[in-house]
Amino acid sequence: MGIKVLFLYPNLFGTNMIPPAIALFSAMLKERGHEVEVFDTTYYKVDYGINSDKAMEDTLAVIPSNLASRGIKMKETLWQDDLQTQIKRFKPDLFAISATEDMWELGEQLLENIKEYKFKNNIPLIAGGVFPTFAPELVIKNEVVDLVCVGEGENALMDLCSKIEKDDRDFSNITNCWVKTIGPEYLKNRNVIKKNPISKPVDINKNPIIDLSLFETNRLFRPMGGVIYKMFPVETIRGCPYTCTFCNSPDQMRLYDEETDGGFFRKKRLDLISKELKHFKNDLGVEYNYFWADTFLAMNKNEFEEFIEMYSEIKIPFWFQTRPETITDYNIKKLVGVGLDRISFGIEHGNEEFRKKILDRRWSNDKIIEKLKIPNRYGVSYTLNNITGFPTETKKLAFDTIELNRQIDADNSNISTFVPFHGTPLRKMCEDLGLIKPETIVKSTAANPDEANLGQLNMPQYPPHEIREIRKCFNLYVKFPKNRWKEIERAEKDDQEGNKIYDDLRKEFVEKYMPKPNADPHGGIEDFKAL
Repeated sequence: MGIKVLFLYPNLFGTNMIPPAIALFSAMLKERGHEVEVFDTTYYKVDYGINSDKAMEDTLAVIPSNLASRGIKMKETLWQDDLQTQIKRFKPDLFAISATEDMWELGEQLLENIKEYKFKNNIPLIAGGVFPTFAPELVIKNEVVDLVCVGEGENALMDLCSKIEKDDRDFSNITNCWVKTIGPEYLKNRNVIKKNPISKPVDINKNPIIDLSLFETNRLFRPMGGVIYKMFPVETIRGCPYTCTFCNSPDQMRLYDEETDGGFFRKKRLDLISKELKHFKNDLGVEYNYFWADTFLAMNKNEFEEFIEMYSEIKIPFWFQTRPETITDYNIKKLVGVGLDRISFGIEHGNEEFRKKILDRRWSNDKIIEKLKIPNRYGVSYTLNNITGFPTETKKLAFDTIELNRQIDADNSNISTFVPFHGTPLRKMCEDLGLIKPETIVKSTAANPDEANLGQLNMPQYPPHEIREIRKCFNLYVKFPKNRWKEIERAEKDDQEGNKIYDDLRKEFVEKYMPKPNADPHGGIEDFKAL
């Protein structure tokens, strides 16, 4: 018979791509006879005060693009009204919300909007995703939330839907979940929380192809290199073998090592990846693929050769992110031959000692510089990702990041502000240093300097206004000659003179240094040539 599941996805325009997890869960649920819909706030005009693609354009971090060129525009209606209309029409039997930490405040607005319907009709709600996994004690506090999924959601969600289908309202033993139960302490504590153990990592090779039909067509388009493509996520691995302290992967691995026999890092079989890619190409008209992996090139030689052979049949332009130490002349040459268009490299910080001690990134600058000559030799566009505002960092140390980026001939560089998200080793460090309280929920840095600080650490040696100054002028410092640095330093200041100088420098930067959009990567889908 099946039940009706409504996913709630709080998101902002230009922030997060299609959530692959929701698309996967939808496919799994539909296989079991359930009906699925999603309410996605991405294209609504929501004043939320965090960075987006537009903010990155403003700081010269990405090539400007125009979504309207593909007929994509913001909705004119209010999301509150549309959500109520969808609920009344669909009549869900289960609500499921997936949220990152910086979207949780918006998520709670969604929960408030469904509250009346939920309690009137006794509809359960489960919360999952990165933030609920690492801060379940904060998420479970919301009165609308009945279950919080800690870790992977495949088994938990399927078990929950099976129970609801059978009209079994005892959710107390749902694996991977914190569950509100009505126990003997109910009148005193309102809710007794049952914390169930985490099950072994799922076999990702048993998962179906993700269900992209769940999302409106507009959601399938994303900018890349200044051009708007129909672009889909492709999972190749789950987890990451590296231990960067600003990332949640180490804590995710640690969680599963402690609760199960480990094995969180898994690789998807290439024949399954091939089947998915062919479906995207032949049935859905994909124009560009992005590989949904923290470190795409975490492959051995045999795995890499098998990938090249497999993708030679696809030949759709693609993008991935990886670490500089994972590339070689050989693998870049091979990848270009089958469609590689762009790479994103995590540099993160330019001071070797700081990078090693604080970030657990142990490669030397000389090795990074040498490795990143390789994409240039094969005409591969690439981006350098950097972060500033780390605990114990200073503005002087941030200039080491600028200096390293100056020595690398990348198409573009971007720098984001470190935000101490739950579930990262650096979050714990920040708490230990007294820079943030354990219960504090953070958002990405405010795009408008006049807005309240949303995620930056308030450190006396590197206060928020200095972090904003570095972010504002980062690319100017990277590209302009040093005899212009005094001018750029004045442009850092958020006053009339500083902003006028910045506007003039920005125009000059766009003319001299901003790459031009490439509407036809590698000469077009049908014109890839093996080198």
